Amino acid sequence: MIENYMKITKIKGTNIDLTPEIKLYVQEKLDMLDKYLGNLVPLNCDVEVGLQNKHHQKGDIYFAEISIEVPGEILRVEKTEKELYKAIDKVKDHLARSIKKYKQKKLGIK
Repeated sequence: MIENYMKITKIKGTNIDLTPEIKLYVQEKLDMLDKYLGNLVPLNCDVEVGLQNKHHQKGDIYFAEISIEVPGEILRVEKTEKELYKAIDKVKDHLARSIKKYKQKKLGIK
């Protein structure tokens, strides 16, 4: 069985050090989206993770944003959380829903 793995075109860290651990975690989460993509091949996949800004009164707020270019559309999801890894998890979950909706709308696949 041949596995497709989503290739990240660009990954950017804002107000944080983009460690190899963070990059690996993002890649692992995006690889989980392959089952939703099926034979749909993304043209581009850009990821940005980081700290929103450094002066929130209630502590740090992290964000994760993923933009995937598919034929005829760009699927973009951004989520914020108090923990970076939770933000990445949330954005992955919501992107899976966006992919399903896109396939239902554009390709007539349920």
